[in-house]
Amino acid sequence: MAGEELIGAGIIAMLMGMIVFVLIVFAAVYVYMSMAFMAIAKKARLDSPGLAWIPGVGPLIIAYQTSKMHWWPWLLLISLIVMWVPVIGVLVYFVGMITFAVFAMIWQWKMFETVGKPGWWVLLVLIPFVGGLIYLVMIGIAAWSKN
Repeated sequence: MAGEELIGAGIIAMLMGMIVFVLIVFAAVYVYMSMAFMAIAKKARLDSPGLAWIPGVGPLIIAYQTSKMHWWPWLLLISLIVMWVPVIGVLVYFVGMITFAVFAMIWQWKMFETVGKPGWWVLLVLIPFVGGLIYLVMIGIAAWSKN
């Protein structure tokens, strides 16, 4: 009985360690992305680069503002409203999510071009397994390069 308790305690300790590790990685990526998007906002001469620190949506707000495509979010808003209609809502939900992903890619493409980098860099996030890491590097280059 004592051995089973030690094994259970070891498994719980291992899971807690993994959770702490993942939280630390998420916090580090959040700080890195916020600092990078704030630097991009300053390069693009936006009025409020501090918006990059809003969790989850800050980088999208900066990408949206630098893209200067201010009418597109209305299309997203319409899809979000229709999403609540029964039966059609489920279909519109998936279409809305795909549409939002495409808009986010377009906004970031324009953002890269605004700071003088190739817009196609945003497509690197689509590479399986390593796309996210490559994208993080490209965001850093766009944010802190001199030209």
